[in-house]
Amino acid sequence: MIEHLPVAGDRLGDTQAISMSDLFDVRRRELIEREQPLAARMRPRTLDEFVGQDHIVGPGRLLRRAIQADQLSSLIFYGPPGTGKTTLARIIANTTRAHFIAINAVLAGVKDIRDAIEIAQERRGMYGQKTILFVDEVHRFNKAQQDALLPHVENGTVILIGATTENPYFEVNKALVSRSRIFQLKPLSEEDLRKIARQALSDPERGYGRLKVQIEEEALDHLVNVANGDARAVLNALELAVETTPPDVDGVIRIDLAVAEESIQRRAVLYDKEGDVHFDTISAFIKSLRGSDPDAALYWLAKMIYAGEDPRFIFRRMLIFAGEDVGLADPNAIRVVTACAQAFDYVGMPEGRFHLAEACLYLATAPKSNSTLGFFDALKTVEEEPEGEVPSHLRDASRDREGFGHGEGYLYPHAYRDHWVAQQYLPDSLQGKTFYTPSDQGYEATIADRVAQRREAQLAAMLEGEYTAVPEILTFTGAAVDRQTERWLQRTISNAGERLGRLRERVLSRAGLQRHHVVLDLHTASGLLTWEALRRTPEGGVYALARTAREAQALQQMAERLPELRRPFILQGDLQHLDALLTAQTADLRFDAIVGRNALMAEPDKGAVAAVLAKWLKEGGKISLVDAIPRHTQRLYRLLPSGALPSALEERLQEAEEAIYLDPENSMVNWDAEDLVTVFVRAGFQILEWQEELETAEHRISPALLDRWFGQGEDARPSYAGHLRRFFSADEVAQIEHIFRSELSAAVVSWQTKLIYLVAQSGG
Repeated sequence: MIEHLPVAGDRLGDTQAISMSDLFDVRRRELIEREQPLAARMRPRTLDEFVGQDHIVGPGRLLRRAIQADQLSSLIFYGPPGTGKTTLARIIANTTRAHFIAINAVLAGVKDIRDAIEIAQERRGMYGQKTILFVDEVHRFNKAQQDALLPHVENGTVILIGATTENPYFEVNKALVSRSRIFQLKPLSEEDLRKIARQALSDPERGYGRLKVQIEEEALDHLVNVANGDARAVLNALELAVETTPPDVDGVIRIDLAVAEESIQRRAVLYDKEGDVHFDTISAFIKSLRGSDPDAALYWLAKMIYAGEDPRFIFRRMLIFAGEDVGLADPNAIRVVTACAQAFDYVGMPEGRFHLAEACLYLATAPKSNSTLGFFDALKTVEEEPEGEVPSHLRDASRDREGFGHGEGYLYPHAYRDHWVAQQYLPDSLQGKTFYTPSDQGYEATIADRVAQRREAQLAAMLEGEYTAVPEILTFTGAAVDRQTERWLQRTISNAGERLGRLRERVLSRAGLQRHHVVLDLHTASGLLTWEALRRTPEGGVYALARTAREAQALQQMAERLPELRRPFILQGDLQHLDALLTAQTADLRFDAIVGRNALMAEPDKGAVAAVLAKWLKEGGKISLVDAIPRHTQRLYRLLPSGALPSALEERLQEAEEAIYLDPENSMVNWDAEDLVTVFVRAGFQILEWQEELETAEHRISPALLDRWFGQGEDARPSYAGHLRRFFSADEVAQIEHIFRSELSAAVVSWQTKLIYLVAQSGG
C-alpha cells in the first residue's frame, strides 16, 4: 500500500480538483488520527519538537543541515524500536518540497514499488519535482524487491529513506547501502523519555493537557526506567495508566507508583538471536572477560540468559576464549570451562546457571595470554613466503639415510642435560623468525625466561656455525644485515610524512572523535588535522580556523572537491577573534572536540584563549593539542661540528643564542609546558593527560634556510642574524655566517623539538 503524505509546495495537489474519494480519504485520516494511540498522536512534526538523537540531528550535524537545506540524498535510519526512525521520515515529509511517498515493506510488494516509481517519474517529467520514497522496515524487502528499487535510486528517480531495526550492512542489498548514508539511532536517555512523557501530559491537542493528571515522580521514574530507551513504550504505558485510572472526587487522575508498575511490569530487553544485539552482546561479554572485569562479564552473561540465549552457545564461546585469550597463562582454564559445560548438560536450567557463572568468573579472573595466536602468524608465513625445505638433519632417516644422508647430524635432545640442545629446527630461510611470544602472566611467566634463553642459545649457535650448515647460515645472516643496513640508509628526511602522521593520529585519537561529532581545528594551516577529522566525522562537521587569507583560500580550493554538505566550515582570523567568528557563524553550536597543532604557541594571552575555548566546548567535550615549545627548540650553534669556531667566539655565540630564549617579553619563548597546563586548569578544564616529548627528525639545511637565518627577518620578527647583531660586530656576524654556510650547507642534521601533548575535558 502506498501512502502519499502532504508536503510543502506540492504543486500537483494545487492544480487538481478534489474528488469525492479524496474527501473520504481526508475524513478517514482525520478519524484515524483522533483514534490513534498516544504514541502515534504525539509523534513530533518538526525538528524543534524532536527529542533525543542529538548526535545526528543536533545543531551543526550533517543530517540537520541537509533537512533544513532540503538537500537530502538517500538515507537509511538504523536503530532499536521507539527511537525516532519513522518520526524523522515524517519530519522530512513536513519540510521537504519533494513529493513524499511512504510504503511499509511488510505490506508492500514489487507492484507497490513499481506504482511508486511510476508516480515519481510522472512528477519528475511533468513538474520537475523530486520524489522521496520512505520504506519502513526496509530489511523486510526480499532480494527481488530490493533489486527492483535499486536502478531507480541509482538514476535519481527517487531518493530512498529506509528505516530498519536490523543492521543494514547485513540485511539490506549492498548496492543500496553503498548508495545511501546510514545514520544509527541510539536508545533514548532517561531525561529524553521524561521530556517526552511531560510533553504528552501537557499537550492539550494531542495529549492529556485538557485532563487533570498528576503523576508522582517515582511513578514517572519507573515508567522511564522500564521503558529502556523506547519512547513508544513509555507513551504506551503512560496512556494505559491515564486511561485506566478513574479521576478522584476533585477530577484529578492520580498516577502513583503502584499504577505505574501495573502499566509496565517487565523491562523489554532488546535481543535477537540472529541480529545485531546478539552479536554485540556476546562481543561485550568476551571483551569483558578479556579485560578481566568480572562484574561486567556477569552483567552481559545475565543479559543473554534473561533474553533466552542458548547457554551452550555461551559455553562454546568461553571454550574458545580459554584457548585464545587465557592459553598457557593458565592451562587449567580450558579444563574448568569444559567441566562446567559437562556439568550444565547433567543439571540443566535453572541450576545450571551456577556453572555458567563459575566458568565466567574463572575466565574473568584468570591471567591472560594470547600467545596461541602465534599459530596464525606461522600460517600467514606459510601462505605468503616461499616454502622452506625441511633441514636435512630433521628429515625422516628411516628411508633414505644412506642415499641422501637424511637425518644425518640430528642431535637427540634426551641425550643432553635438561633434555635440550641447541640446533636448527626452522627452514634456512626462516632462521631467526619467532611466532610464539610468551606473556608475563601466570604459568606462562615461568616458562618465558626459559624460552628466551634457549632462543638466544640457538641464535648464538647459528651465528657461530655450530650444529648447522655453516655456508647457509652465513649467507642468511649476511642478507639480514644487508636488509637492516639498507633500511637504515633509506631513513632520510622523507620520514617527515610518517612523523606527522603519527602526530596527527595521536592528537585525534586522544580527542575521542566519533562519527557524529562536531570538531573545531584551531589552526588548520596545511590541513593536517582538518581533513582527517572530516573523514572521522562523516555525520558531524568540522570548523577550521585559518590564520591567513592564503591558508583559507588553499583550504577552500581543496574543499570544493567535496560535496557541499561535507565541506569544512572555514573561518579566517586569529584566536583572539575566535569568539566573534563563531558567534557570527552559529551562536547555538557547541563543539564535541577541539583539536590543534601549534595553535597556542605564539599567543600572547593564552588564558583568554583558554576561556574562549571553554565557552565553545560542550560539557564533557575534549580538547587535544600538540604545541612545539620554542623555548626548547634546536639550538643552531649545536649543529656546528666541534672546533668549527674559535673557542672564544664559540662561547660568546652560545651565550648570545641562549639569550634569545630568555626574553620575558617575547610570547613565543616566555612559557613552558607547566605554564600551558596551568592556563587550562584556571579556565576550568580537567587535565586528563599532558606529556612533554623530545622529537628528533632528520632535517636538511638548504641554502634557502640559511638565507632566512642570516637575512632581514619576516613578520616583524628579527632573523637569527638580527639577534646576533646585538652581541657581535658586523665582521663577527659575517664570520659566523661564513662558517655556518661552509659547514652546514646541504647537510642533513638531527633536529630536536620539544613538544607538549595536552588533553583536557570541559567541566572539570
